[in-house]
Amino acid sequence: MAIERITVLISGRGSNLGALLAAQAGGTLAGAITHVISNRPAAPGLALARDAGVATSVVDHTAFASREAFERALAMEIDRSEPGLIVLAGFMRVLGAPFVSRYSGRMINIHPSLLPAYAGLHTHRRVLADGAREHGCTVHFVTADVDGGPIILQGRVDVGAGDDEAGLAARVLAVEHRVLAEAVNLFCEGRLSIAGGRVERAP
Repeated sequence: MAIERITVLISGRGSNLGALLAAQAGGTLAGAITHVISNRPAAPGLALARDAGVATSVVDHTAFASREAFERALAMEIDRSEPGLIVLAGFMRVLGAPFVSRYSGRMINIHPSLLPAYAGLHTHRRVLADGAREHGCTVHFVTADVDGGPIILQGRVDVGAGDDEAGLAARVLAVEHRVLAEAVNLFCEGRLSIAGGRVERAP
């Protein structure tokens, strides 16, 4: 079953959101981004969405006394947008198990490492510190196991001797833009399924 409506959650500049909007404008995204939600009122990505004619809203996590209260409000806002797919594109909040379960199988995330390696924060710094020769990004389904959900796609970059954190981050981000758009398109075309904890991809 094809998916038409996509809600994107962001926290910052919206770089990956911009890539999805560009793919949509170029006709290479099967679905349509109909709503963008941020947990930060000043997130620059909100302006990107508005400029593209996409509805936006803010659910500020600092306005709530608990994570549970924040997630209830966030779920209400997501449900109002009636999405078939929720995309976490630089959304910098860890989500609790009840929230994740509510959207099981239709919420995906982009993470800047080749999972399961380097889950969590500061991935580029850690890759360089370890002297790793390869780095990249992963699009995965979101589960209660943070950065541990079934992997949809990965993109890889070589790590050079002269790489610094900023340069490596920029090269990985460019790959993120491509891989996230491809994964979203596959989902929206109904070509992804989960079996035995692994993602199966139809031709």
